[in-house]
Amino acid sequence: MLLKEHGGPLTDKQKKMLQEAERSCERISAVVAELSELGKLESHELAVSRQELDLAALLRDVASDMHEGDDRGVRLEIRVTNAPVSVTGDRARLTAAVTTLLHAALRERGEPGVIVAECSVVDGSPGWAVLAVGAEDTLPSLIQAGFSTPPPFDEWRGGLGLALPVARRVVEALGGTLWSAPGDRPRAGSALKLPIRT
Repeated sequence: MLLKEHGGPLTDKQKKMLQEAERSCERISAVVAELSELGKLESHELAVSRQELDLAALLRDVASDMHEGDDRGVRLEIRVTNAPVSVTGDRARLTAAVTTLLHAALRERGEPGVIVAECSVVDGSPGWAVLAVGAEDTLPSLIQAGFSTPPPFDEWRGGLGLALPVARRVVEALGGTLWSAPGDRPRAGSALKLPIRT
């Protein structure tokens, strides 16, 4: 009401202070919502819907709206197969998880360059859909690490936000795994795998 000047005109300084207070309230509200979702995922109270979806198409959709890093010369390159990569999952929550992984990789890139997001299929029994995000030179070892003993996922690398912990629980609830780059480079990339829908 104050920002809409229902109580009378505001000075520029007052407007700026109110806008900052409003942004802070939005951040607090987002953290409370993430905390609630994380708690429900941890206690298995949150139903994760399961529908057939194309992980490659989902990645393309998310990447088309991604602008993190543009101001620092960090570019996102998408590599997907032409064929659909069919998995069973919760579209809304999986979209949020993929968005979080892309944001984290783009945010953590310290210098101008390219972050690659690659979606592929690894044959086996069962077959896996793999989405790896990181610098191009890290992708082969990152993907390979997920099929031996995946390194743990560094879900606190983003600070106090809960988006990465929520992303990990969503992927696990869908029968998948989320991991970070192996060795001393956990921030160099992350990947997830989900069972292929058969």
